[in-house]
Order: sequence, then structure tokens, then C-alpha cells
Amino acid sequence: MEHARDLTLLPKAHLHLHFTGSMRPSTLLELADKYGVRLPDALTAGEPPKLRATDERGWFRFQRLYDAARSCLREPDDIRRLVREAAEEDVRDGSGWLEIQVDPTSYAPLLGGMIPAVEIILDAVDAASRETGLGMRVLIAANRMKHPLDARTLARLAVRYADRGVVGFGLSNDERRGMARDFDRAFAIAREGGLLAAPHGGELTGPASVRDCLDDLHAARIGHGVRAAEDPRLLKRLADRQITCEVCPASNVALGVYERPEDVPLRTLFEAGVPMALGADDPLLFGSRLAAQYEIARRHHGFTDPELAELARQSVRGSAAPADVQEKLLAGIDHWLTG
Repeated sequence: MEHARDLTLLPKAHLHLHFTGSMRPSTLLELADKYGVRLPDALTAGEPPKLRATDERGWFRFQRLYDAARSCLREPDDIRRLVREAAEEDVRDGSGWLEIQVDPTSYAPLLGGMIPAVEIILDAVDAASRETGLGMRVLIAANRMKHPLDARTLARLAVRYADRGVVGFGLSNDERRGMARDFDRAFAIAREGGLLAAPHGGELTGPASVRDCLDDLHAARIGHGVRAAEDPRLLKRLADRQITCEVCPASNVALGVYERPEDVPLRTLFEAGVPMALGADDPLLFGSRLAAQYEIARRHHGFTDPELAELARQSVRGSAAPADVQEKLLAGIDHWLTG
């Protein structure tokens, strides 16, 4: 049997990583101690919390843990540390390009307002990129639990900073709440401003939420999208239009979308020709980072090294990375496979 290549050396792009969820557990504990924040036991146990978000109560618990972690980010230095460490972790896992997702309204109250929050985040991303050599940009995401007018405000803000590192606009939180079409104007503003549309869909609800993202929000990428596997016609549509799904296997299992790693329909999507970008989602809560998602594909789905290389290529092609960065990463993938 051929020796398996080191997946941390496989160049790849990371397109689904949430801001607070990217934090190192050790950093969370240090910041909590710094600010005297009493964290829930699930965040201090030294192992990923037991989660299941397929019902309202489970999702509420997941959000409560996320909010507790976010409350420990209070100063610009905390933001800079989080971003630098997220970049370091990605580089360690072979990432050459990271698009980190953030809703700045969550951080604005402690950072002096919305505009200062965005500028602090973008400055931190720029500094981390220079320090680590990782190509890094920002996707600003609205919260579907809030009013659509708030999303329009965020979309205008995202467009305003398109020349400072914002490359996309998303829609996150519980997709069982709020209709995608309610946010159509916000996404139109973002698209008209040159931003990539990448809403969440097809995670907690079925294929219909993916179709809504395509029909109502004209998505160029889908955050998650795995439930599209339940609808062959939708799979064909995604494949024909080459809509990249940001699939997060460890997250899907941790939140109860699927019972076991082997139940995540990676093979179904791959063989249907739907491009994927594997992502870690929220490593703080799910316990694994980027390279581990490729290991799931190898170990639980039998992906060969050529197929893993193709997954990495799909992540690069689905990114907002400039052409020269994409070419460098694609060449690196070929070298990983043949060198």
C-alpha cells in the first residue's frame, strides 16, 4: 500500500471559519481569566463540549457557548491575538488562503462602534497576513436572527471596505429562522458592490434552504450545503453552475446533522461533481482544524491522495484569492501529489 502523504503539507484554501470559533482553547481560558469571566463548564473541560443542535434547545446551547467565548474579546489586542493565532493554525495545517467570517455587530459595543470594529479586524488581518505569509481576507456575515434592515446596513459596510480586505457577504445562524428571501436586498447590495455571496444553507434544514440561497440570494458559494445530497436535481444544479459548498464534516457530526463521520455525504457531493471546500467552522467548539477535515475524507470516505488533491483544488478555485495566488497554490497541490 502506498504511503499516505502528509495532509498538513497539502496546500489548500480555508473558506469556512468563524471568527470567535477560530480561537485556541488556551487563549479563551487566558482571556477569561484576564477579564474575570466565568465560563460554562463545557468550555473549561479540556475537550470539545457535547453538542447537538438539531433542535431549538440544542442550538440555543451552542449559541450560548459561542456568546460566552465572544464575551472574552474586549480589546483590540484580543482581536489581533485571535487573528494572528488563527492564521498560525491555518499555516500549520497547510492553508495558503483563509477567508475568515465575522459579524462585526457582535464586537462593536466593546470596540467603539461598528466602523472601528471593522477597521480593527481588517488591520489585524492585514498584520497577521504579513507576519505569517498566509493570504487572508474577510467575509462579513449578517445574522438571520436579526432584522433584514440590519443586514442591509452590514452589506453597505462590507462594500465600503471591499478595497480593504472584505471579499464576501454571508448569512449565518439558525437557518430554521428567517426566510432567505427576507435578506435578498442585503445580498443585492453586496453583489452590486462586487462581493461574493456566501450564505449558510443546507445544514440544519434540508435541500430547500440551499435552493432558497440560490434562488433568492443568488449565492456563488453555500456555507455547508451538505443536505443538497438529498436532492439529485439540486446536486446537478450545483454541479452545472459549479457552486462551491463549504463542507464542514467535524461540525456536521458535532452538531448532530449526521451521527458519524462516515454519514457526511462527501462522496455523494464529490461524485456528483459539486465542488467542495472543506472547512473547520468553529474549531474552539468542535475540536478539530482544517487538516483534520481532509483526514476525515481519507479515513472515513476512502478518498485517495489524487482525490484529496482535487478537493484542495476545488477549495482554491472556489476562493476569492487573486489569480496569482490561486496559480501558486494549484502548483503546490500538483507538487504535493507528484513530488
